[in-house]
Amino acid sequence: MTYRPPGERDAGDRIRALTGHESSDAGWQQVLDAMRAAGAAAGRSAAQWWAQDVLGGRAAGNAAGPAQRILAGIDDGDPAVLDGLPAADRYCLSQDRDRYAEAAAAGAPPWEDLPGTRCDQTRWAWCDGFDQALTDEVARQCRLVLSPTGDDRDLSHLHPDRVRLGGPGVFAGDWAWTPNADGQMRIPVGFVGTLVDTWNGWAKFTCTRAVAEAIVADQQAARDRYRQTLAEEDVPEARRERLLDESLARMRFDGDVIDVDETLIHHDPAAVHRIAPDAQGRYTVMGRAWTWTAVHPCDCDHIAGDIPDPASQPTPED
Repeated sequence: MTYRPPGERDAGDRIRALTGHESSDAGWQQVLDAMRAAGAAAGRSAAQWWAQDVLGGRAAGNAAGPAQRILAGIDDGDPAVLDGLPAADRYCLSQDRDRYAEAAAAGAPPWEDLPGTRCDQTRWAWCDGFDQALTDEVARQCRLVLSPTGDDRDLSHLHPDRVRLGGPGVFAGDWAWTPNADGQMRIPVGFVGTLVDTWNGWAKFTCTRAVAEAIVADQQAARDRYRQTLAEEDVPEARRERLLDESLARMRFDGDVIDVDETLIHHDPAAVHRIAPDAQGRYTVMGRAWTWTAVHPCDCDHIAGDIPDPASQPTPED
Protein backbone atom coordinates (compact mmCIF):
# COMPACT_ATOMS: atom_id res chain seq x y z
CA MET A 1 0.00 0.00 0.00
CA THR A 2 1.34 3.45 -0.90
CA TYR A 3 0.63 6.43 1.29
CA ARG A 4 -0.92 9.53 -0.20
CA PRO A 5 -0.84 12.48 2.21
CA PRO A 6 -4.05 14.32 3.12
CA GLY A 7 -4.73 17.64 1.47
CA GLU A 8 -4.54 19.50 4.76
CA ARG A 9 -1.89 19.51 7.47
CA ASP A 10 -2.11 20.69 11.05
CA ALA A 11 -0.03 23.64 12.10
CA GLY A 12 1.53 21.44 14.76
CA ASP A 13 3.09 19.26 12.04
CA ARG A 14 5.22 22.13 10.73
CA ILE A 15 8.88 22.32 11.69
CA ARG A 16 10.35 25.50 13.13
CA ALA A 17 12.80 27.55 11.04
CA LEU A 18 16.35 26.26 10.93
CA THR A 19 19.26 28.28 12.23
CA GLY A 20 23.01 28.26 11.57
CA HIS A 21 24.85 27.59 8.34
CA GLU A 22 22.57 25.19 6.51
CA SER A 23 25.07 24.81 3.67
CA SER A 24 27.47 23.03 6.07
CA ASP A 25 27.32 19.32 6.88
CA ALA A 26 25.81 20.11 10.28
CA GLY A 27 23.28 22.41 8.68
CA TRP A 28 22.34 19.81 6.09
CA GLN A 29 21.84 17.26 8.86
CA GLN A 30 19.37 19.67 10.41
CA VAL A 31 17.49 19.73 7.14
CA LEU A 32 17.37 15.92 7.02
CA ASP A 33 16.27 15.77 10.67
CA ALA A 34 13.45 18.18 9.87
CA MET A 35 12.41 16.07 6.87
CA ARG A 36 12.46 12.93 9.01
CA ALA A 37 10.32 14.60 11.69
CA ALA A 38 7.80 15.74 9.07
CA GLY A 39 7.63 12.22 7.66
CA ALA A 40 7.10 10.83 11.16
CA ALA A 41 4.15 13.18 11.76
CA ALA A 42 2.58 12.01 8.50
CA GLY A 43 3.30 8.37 9.35
CA ARG A 44 1.54 8.60 12.71
CA SER A 45 -1.47 10.23 11.09
CA ALA A 46 -1.62 7.53 8.41
CA ALA A 47 -1.40 4.80 11.05
CA GLN A 48 -4.29 6.29 12.98
CA TRP A 49 -6.45 6.36 9.86
CA TRP A 50 -5.39 2.78 9.08
CA ALA A 51 -6.31 1.70 12.61
CA GLN A 52 -9.83 3.06 12.21
CA ASP A 53 -10.37 0.80 9.21
CA VAL A 54 -8.65 -2.31 10.60
CA LEU A 55 -9.02 -2.07 14.39
CA GLY A 56 -11.39 0.77 15.19
CA GLY A 57 -14.89 2.02 14.53
CA ARG A 58 -14.86 1.27 10.81
CA ALA A 59 -13.50 -2.27 11.24
CA ALA A 60 -15.73 -5.28 10.70
CA GLY A 61 -15.88 -7.94 13.41
CA ASN A 62 -13.69 -8.34 16.46
CA ALA A 63 -10.38 -6.48 16.24
CA ALA A 64 -8.42 -8.73 18.62
CA GLY A 65 -7.61 -11.34 15.99
CA PRO A 66 -6.15 -8.92 13.41
CA ALA A 67 -4.36 -6.96 16.15
CA GLN A 68 -2.75 -10.13 17.50
CA ARG A 69 -1.62 -11.22 14.04
CA ILE A 70 -0.28 -7.79 13.08
CA LEU A 71 1.56 -7.21 16.36
CA ALA A 72 3.19 -10.64 16.17
CA GLY A 73 4.20 -9.91 12.58
CA ILE A 74 5.77 -6.60 13.56
CA ASP A 75 7.64 -8.23 16.46
CA ASP A 76 8.92 -10.99 14.15
CA GLY A 77 9.62 -8.74 11.16
CA ASP A 78 7.24 -10.83 9.04
CA PRO A 79 7.19 -9.41 5.48
CA ALA A 80 3.67 -10.77 4.95
CA VAL A 81 2.47 -8.39 7.68
CA LEU A 82 4.82 -5.46 7.12
CA ASP A 83 4.11 -5.37 3.38
CA GLY A 84 0.40 -5.04 4.16
CA LEU A 85 0.84 -1.80 6.09
CA PRO A 86 0.76 1.65 4.46
CA ALA A 87 4.21 2.68 3.26
CA ALA A 88 5.86 5.75 1.80
CA ASP A 89 6.68 5.58 -1.91
CA ARG A 90 10.44 6.07 -2.04
CA TYR A 91 10.51 6.38 -5.82
CA CYS A 92 7.83 9.02 -6.27
CA LEU A 93 9.58 12.35 -6.93
CA SER A 94 6.50 14.47 -7.52
CA GLN A 95 6.03 15.47 -3.85
CA ASP A 96 9.67 16.14 -2.98
CA ARG A 97 9.61 19.90 -3.57
CA ASP A 98 6.41 20.50 -1.58
CA ARG A 99 7.61 18.36 1.35
CA TYR A 100 10.90 20.21 1.40
CA ALA A 101 9.22 23.62 1.31
CA GLU A 102 6.97 22.66 4.21
CA ALA A 103 9.47 20.93 6.48
CA ALA A 104 12.74 22.74 5.84
CA ALA A 105 11.62 26.32 5.57
CA ALA A 106 13.59 29.40 6.54
CA GLY A 107 17.38 29.13 6.46
CA ALA A 108 17.56 25.98 4.37
CA PRO A 109 19.14 26.07 0.90
CA PRO A 110 16.61 26.74 -1.87
CA TRP A 111 15.28 23.59 -3.49
CA GLU A 112 16.49 24.79 -6.89
CA ASP A 113 20.09 24.91 -5.61
CA LEU A 114 20.15 21.32 -4.35
CA PRO A 115 22.10 18.71 -6.32
CA GLY A 116 20.22 15.58 -7.25
CA THR A 117 21.82 13.51 -4.49
CA ARG A 118 20.55 15.89 -1.82
CA CYS A 119 17.08 15.96 -3.33
CA ASP A 120 17.07 12.17 -3.00
CA GLN A 121 18.30 12.42 0.59
CA THR A 122 15.36 14.61 1.57
CA ARG A 123 12.92 12.07 0.14
CA TRP A 124 14.58 9.14 1.88
CA ALA A 125 14.74 11.00 5.20
CA TRP A 126 11.01 11.82 4.95
CA CYS A 127 10.18 8.22 4.00
CA ASP A 128 12.36 6.79 6.77
CA GLY A 129 10.55 8.93 9.32
CA PHE A 130 7.17 8.00 7.86
CA ASP A 131 7.74 4.23 7.82
CA GLN A 132 9.27 4.00 11.29
CA ALA A 133 6.62 6.19 12.92
CA LEU A 134 3.82 4.37 11.12
CA THR A 135 5.05 0.95 12.26
CA ASP A 136 5.48 2.20 15.84
CA GLU A 137 1.98 3.69 15.88
CA VAL A 138 0.40 0.59 14.34
CA ALA A 139 2.06 -1.52 17.05
CA ARG A 140 0.79 0.91 19.70
CA GLN A 141 -2.75 0.72 18.34
CA CYS A 142 -2.58 -3.10 18.34
CA ARG A 143 -1.34 -3.10 21.94
CA LEU A 144 -4.28 -0.91 22.94
CA VAL A 145 -6.68 -3.46 21.47
CA LEU A 146 -4.95 -6.44 23.08
CA SER A 147 -3.66 -4.95 26.30
CA PRO A 148 -4.51 -6.89 29.46
CA THR A 149 -3.36 -3.84 31.42
CA GLY A 150 -5.64 -1.29 29.72
CA ASP A 151 -2.81 0.80 28.28
CA ASP A 152 -0.42 0.81 25.33
CA ARG A 153 2.78 -0.21 27.08
CA ASP A 154 5.17 -2.38 25.07
CA LEU A 155 5.18 -5.91 26.50
CA SER A 156 7.40 -7.46 23.84
CA HIS A 157 10.17 -8.11 26.40
CA LEU A 158 7.80 -10.66 27.97
CA HIS A 159 7.39 -12.64 24.75
CA PRO A 160 7.84 -16.33 25.71
CA ASP A 161 10.94 -16.57 23.51
CA ARG A 162 12.59 -13.80 25.53
CA VAL A 163 11.91 -15.11 29.02
CA ARG A 164 15.20 -16.16 30.64
CA LEU A 165 16.13 -18.02 33.83
CA GLY A 166 16.16 -15.51 36.65
CA GLY A 167 14.00 -13.09 34.68
CA PRO A 168 10.32 -12.16 34.70
CA GLY A 169 7.59 -13.67 32.61
CA VAL A 170 3.86 -14.22 32.43
CA PHE A 171 2.85 -17.83 33.02
CA ALA A 172 -0.26 -19.95 32.59
CA GLY A 173 -1.06 -23.63 32.52
CA ASP A 174 -1.10 -25.28 29.11
CA TRP A 175 -4.69 -26.16 30.00
CA ALA A 176 -5.69 -22.49 30.31
CA TRP A 177 -6.42 -21.75 26.65
CA THR A 178 -10.16 -21.23 26.29
CA PRO A 179 -12.30 -20.03 23.35
CA ASN A 180 -13.93 -16.68 24.04
CA ALA A 181 -17.32 -15.53 22.77
CA ASP A 182 -15.84 -14.93 19.31
CA GLY A 183 -14.24 -18.37 19.15
CA GLN A 184 -10.71 -17.04 19.64
CA MET A 185 -8.40 -19.04 21.89
CA ARG A 186 -7.48 -16.86 24.85
CA ILE A 187 -6.04 -17.23 28.36
CA PRO A 188 -8.41 -15.74 30.97
CA VAL A 189 -5.61 -14.97 33.48
CA GLY A 190 -1.83 -14.88 33.19
CA PHE A 191 0.38 -14.85 36.29
CA VAL A 192 3.51 -12.71 36.67
CA GLY A 193 6.49 -14.55 38.09
CA THR A 194 10.22 -15.19 37.85
CA LEU A 195 11.42 -18.20 35.88
CA VAL A 196 13.71 -20.28 38.14
CA ASP A 197 13.87 -23.65 36.38
CA THR A 198 12.44 -25.78 33.60
CA TRP A 199 11.55 -29.46 33.42
CA ASN A 200 10.55 -31.45 30.34
CA GLY A 201 9.98 -28.15 28.56
CA TRP A 202 7.66 -26.76 31.25
CA ALA A 203 8.28 -23.72 33.44
CA LYS A 204 8.91 -23.49 37.15
CA PHE A 205 8.45 -19.98 38.51
CA THR A 206 8.19 -18.10 41.77
CA CYS A 207 5.60 -15.43 42.49
CA THR A 208 4.39 -13.00 45.13
CA ARG A 209 1.70 -13.79 47.69
CA ALA A 210 -0.81 -11.72 45.68
CA VAL A 211 -0.15 -13.75 42.53
CA ALA A 212 -0.30 -17.01 44.50
CA GLU A 213 -3.70 -15.95 45.81
CA ALA A 214 -4.80 -15.28 42.23
CA ILE A 215 -3.69 -18.79 41.21
CA VAL A 216 -5.71 -20.30 44.06
CA ALA A 217 -8.71 -18.16 43.12
CA ASP A 218 -8.40 -19.17 39.46
CA GLN A 219 -8.33 -22.84 40.44
CA GLN A 220 -11.43 -22.37 42.55
CA ALA A 221 -13.16 -20.59 39.65
CA ALA A 222 -12.30 -23.52 37.36
CA ARG A 223 -13.79 -25.93 39.90
CA ASP A 224 -16.92 -23.79 40.13
CA ARG A 225 -17.34 -23.80 36.35
CA TYR A 226 -16.94 -27.57 36.15
CA ARG A 227 -19.35 -28.06 39.05
CA GLN A 228 -21.92 -25.94 37.22
CA THR A 229 -21.43 -27.97 34.04
CA LEU A 230 -21.98 -31.21 35.94
CA ALA A 231 -25.09 -29.78 37.58
CA GLU A 232 -26.48 -28.78 34.17
CA GLU A 233 -25.90 -32.35 33.05
CA ASP A 234 -28.00 -33.55 36.03
CA VAL A 235 -25.09 -35.43 37.60
CA PRO A 236 -26.10 -36.31 41.19
CA GLU A 237 -24.44 -34.12 43.79
CA ALA A 238 -22.42 -36.89 45.47
CA ARG A 239 -21.12 -38.11 42.12
CA ARG A 240 -20.60 -34.53 41.04
CA GLU A 241 -18.15 -33.74 43.85
CA ARG A 242 -16.19 -36.93 43.28
CA LEU A 243 -15.85 -36.21 39.54
CA LEU A 244 -14.76 -32.71 40.41
CA ASP A 245 -12.05 -33.89 42.81
CA GLU A 246 -10.87 -36.49 40.29
CA SER A 247 -10.39 -33.75 37.69
CA LEU A 248 -9.26 -30.60 39.52
CA ALA A 249 -7.20 -30.28 42.67
CA ARG A 250 -8.57 -28.64 45.78
CA MET A 251 -6.52 -25.55 46.69
CA ARG A 252 -6.75 -23.21 49.66
CA PHE A 253 -4.59 -21.03 51.86
CA ASP A 254 -3.95 -22.28 55.38
CA GLY A 255 -2.34 -19.22 56.92
CA ASP A 256 0.77 -18.61 54.81
CA VAL A 257 0.79 -22.12 53.35
CA ILE A 258 -1.07 -23.32 50.26
CA ASP A 259 -2.76 -26.70 50.65
CA VAL A 260 -3.15 -28.65 47.39
CA ASP A 261 -5.14 -31.89 47.55
CA GLU A 262 -4.71 -34.19 44.54
CA THR A 263 -5.48 -37.47 46.31
CA LEU A 264 -8.37 -38.45 44.03
CA ILE A 265 -6.61 -37.24 40.88
CA HIS A 266 -3.70 -39.62 41.49
CA HIS A 267 -5.59 -42.16 43.60
CA ASP A 268 -2.87 -41.68 46.19
CA PRO A 269 -3.70 -40.61 49.77
CA ALA A 270 -0.21 -39.07 50.01
CA ALA A 271 -0.79 -36.68 47.09
CA VAL A 272 -1.23 -33.64 49.31
CA HIS A 273 1.13 -30.69 48.85
CA ARG A 274 1.97 -27.99 51.37
CA ILE A 275 3.52 -24.99 49.64
CA ALA A 276 5.20 -22.53 52.00
CA PRO A 277 6.76 -19.21 50.98
CA ASP A 278 10.54 -18.94 50.70
CA ALA A 279 12.70 -16.54 52.69
CA GLN A 280 11.68 -13.69 50.37
CA GLY A 281 7.97 -14.49 50.81
CA ARG A 282 7.65 -15.91 47.29
CA TYR A 283 5.76 -19.05 46.31
CA THR A 284 6.54 -21.81 43.82
CA VAL A 285 3.05 -23.03 43.04
CA MET A 286 3.11 -26.65 41.88
CA GLY A 287 6.47 -26.29 40.18
CA ARG A 288 7.61 -29.58 38.59
CA ALA A 289 4.09 -30.86 39.09
CA TRP A 290 1.82 -28.79 36.84
CA THR A 291 2.53 -27.99 33.20
CA TRP A 292 3.10 -24.27 33.40
CA THR A 293 4.39 -22.37 30.38
CA ALA A 294 5.47 -18.81 29.60
CA VAL A 295 2.82 -16.99 27.54
CA HIS A 296 2.57 -13.66 25.77
CA PRO A 297 0.76 -11.10 27.94
CA CYS A 298 -1.37 -10.05 24.97
CA ASP A 299 -2.80 -13.58 24.81
CA CYS A 300 -4.27 -13.01 28.30
CA ASP A 301 -7.49 -11.21 29.14
CA HIS A 302 -6.12 -10.25 32.56
CA ILE A 303 -2.73 -10.26 34.28
CA ALA A 304 -2.26 -11.09 37.96
CA GLY A 305 0.76 -9.27 39.35
CA ASP A 306 2.75 -6.17 38.49
CA ILE A 307 4.11 -6.08 34.94
CA PRO A 308 7.93 -5.70 35.13
CA ASP A 309 9.79 -3.23 32.97
CA PRO A 310 12.21 -4.31 30.22
CA ALA A 311 15.30 -3.54 32.28
CA SER A 312 14.54 -6.47 34.60
CA GLN A 313 14.83 -9.05 31.80
CA PRO A 314 18.29 -10.66 31.68
CA THR A 315 20.10 -10.74 28.36
CA PRO A 316 20.73 -14.13 26.71
CA GLU A 317 24.37 -13.94 27.85
CA ASP A 318 23.24 -13.71 31.46
